[in-house]
Order: sequence, then C-alpha cells, then structure tokens
Amino acid sequence: MTDLLKTLRKTLLMGPGPSMVSPAVYRAIAQPTIGHLDPAFIGLMDAVQKDLRLLLNTKNSLTLPISGTGSAGMETCFVNLIEHGDRVLILSNGVFGTRMAEVAGRLGAEVDSMEFEWGTPVDTQQLAAHLQKNKYDLIAVVHAETSTGVLNPVEEIGKLVRENGALYLVDSVTGLGGIPLHLDKWGVDAFYSGTQKCLSCPPGLSPVSFSDRAAEKLQTRETKVPNWYLDLNLICGYWAGESGANNSKRAYHHTAPINMNYALYAALREIVNEGTDAVFDRHLQAHRQLVEGLEARGLAMLVSNPHRLPMLNAVKIPQGVDEAAVRSALLSEHGIEIGAGLGPLAGKIWRIGLMGHTARPENVERLLAALDSAV
Repeated sequence: MTDLLKTLRKTLLMGPGPSMVSPAVYRAIAQPTIGHLDPAFIGLMDAVQKDLRLLLNTKNSLTLPISGTGSAGMETCFVNLIEHGDRVLILSNGVFGTRMAEVAGRLGAEVDSMEFEWGTPVDTQQLAAHLQKNKYDLIAVVHAETSTGVLNPVEEIGKLVRENGALYLVDSVTGLGGIPLHLDKWGVDAFYSGTQKCLSCPPGLSPVSFSDRAAEKLQTRETKVPNWYLDLNLICGYWAGESGANNSKRAYHHTAPINMNYALYAALREIVNEGTDAVFDRHLQAHRQLVEGLEARGLAMLVSNPHRLPMLNAVKIPQGVDEAAVRSALLSEHGIEIGAGLGPLAGKIWRIGLMGHTARPENVERLLAALDSAV
C-alpha cells in the first residue's frame, strides 16, 4: 500500500490560505503531547492568551483560541451573542460577509444586509444614513475580505456602530498578524480570526476575543447558547485562570488540540520576537514588490490603492488568458499555489497571498519569474 505522506511535495503557498509555516512552528507542533490539564500545558495556555491580547491591542479577559478553524470562530461569536429575534446588520462586500448573514439567519435573527460592490470597501456614508433610521443588536463586518482583497474601514464603522448602540463584530481571519489591529481603540466587541494565514500556523484554531459588553450580553442571555461545543460560558471554565493555577480550578470541557496550541504559541512568539511593526512592514514591502512586478508585466489590480490588503492581492486576469491553466502550470511546473476568484469574481481574478512566513522578497521574485513562463 502506498504511503500517501511520501507523495506530498513542498509547495510555495501563495494563495488565500493556508500560508507557509515557519520551521520554529513545525518544531513546536512535533513536541511530545501531554495532558490537557497538565500544569505545563495550562501555563502555555495562559501565555497564548497573553500574546493574543498583545497582538490584538486589547485588555479583554475573554480572549482565547477556539478549537476549530476560522469558521468555528465565526460560529462562536454568533451563537454566543445572538438570540432568536435579535436584529442583526451584516456589511457585505464578499464571500465572508455573505456567510455571516447565513449563520445569523440560521440562529433566528432578523438579518439585514447592506451589499457593496465586490472589490470596493464599505461606504460609511451610506451606512451612517442607514443607521439613522434603524437600530440593531449586532452589526458585523469583515475587516480583511479574503475573497476580494479589500481592507474595510473598521475604525470608522466602529464609531457608527457605537452610536447605534449595537454590539460590533469583526472578522479578521486574514488580517491578524499582517496588519495592525486595535480592538479596544476601535470599539470592537467581538472578534475572530484563524491561525492559517498571517500567523503562519497550520489551520485548526480560531482566536476570539469578547469585550466586557459582549461578555455581559453572553451572561444575561434569556436562552441557552444553542451550540454546546462553542458555548463560551463552558469553555471559559477551562481557559480561565492565571499561570500556575491549580488544575482543579480548570473545568473539563473538551480535549484541547494540544499540539496545535504548541504551534500557535510558537507562531505568536515568532511575531513578538520579530516585532509587530517589522512584521507589518515586511507584509507591506512584499505587497509593493508584487504590485510593481505585476504592473510591469501589464497586469492590473482589482482593488484601488487606498483600500488594498497587503497580504491578499486580487489581480485581474487579462482577456484571453486561461486562468485555470495558469494556476495549474504554476503548481505542477513551479510548485507554487495561487488562488482563483470566488462568486461573481470567479474566472476574473487570481488571488495571491503574501501572508506571514510567505511574505518575503525571494518568494515574490520566484512567483513573478514563474508567471513569465506561465502566462
């Protein structure tokens, strides 16, 4: 029988995720598995929470990684904060805004969606006018829209949300670790992300953070959280406590993915040790290098310059080019993966990721050289 692991090859991951994983993170995930109530693991849990708060610029005590990918983080925020009949507004300009509306609707919320053209940011003037006439319990937006490469103005949106009195939910699955995040300054009440993008960690955990306002909403619900596995009232019984706390104070909820938390700890340490400003600048410089190289080859970007994400680059496909054939050639002949467009942008763009460990000049040079022969 063929050992399928031996058929795998090393690929330069330059799509919308996952990203390249650093050697330090691979070494961490290969460490011996210990018990999920072992004092050593509890100390690591506390260290992970501390580094997440540092990277998110928040004092939220309820900050922890959910066992599951970014979609589990999305579900966590919605199931804990929404009750049947709550009024929810989704600001949607891509796939993941659409997915938010689907999740909220399944929970019995009264969902409104403001739709904006894919490839453009949320229009805050339109939002302000809408909020003058409507009140909501929760308003949600994607910070870094992976399907389009758009950076939404979450700080400006946050001011409008607070005036409305709603809770403010932000998805930054692609943003965390690649661009600055200031949850407290921006008035974000609920946040989720994923490990597999700019954190350069394998997929499998979803950092979430709740403000005191969000935690109060959770604690004063009239009904039980409808998802047992993602109920933060129960999960916090396991994650709460200070480093060195007696394990008897940690309530068993589920068996945490031990080695994935090793990996997240190492990934966060990599960012802290490099320095957040240096990490963000590395992403920006790689983005500028890529855009300059693409434009020199006659390729154009989908998103206008002020609203582009540095870590997810949407590139218009030239007329007459077989986009799938190009992606296939990059993968089979050059060992490079890039992403296709989704929804209304399918067949119209490539999505090139410069996330975390991938965001390095030598990787950009390798991709540009490969495109010369593939396009």
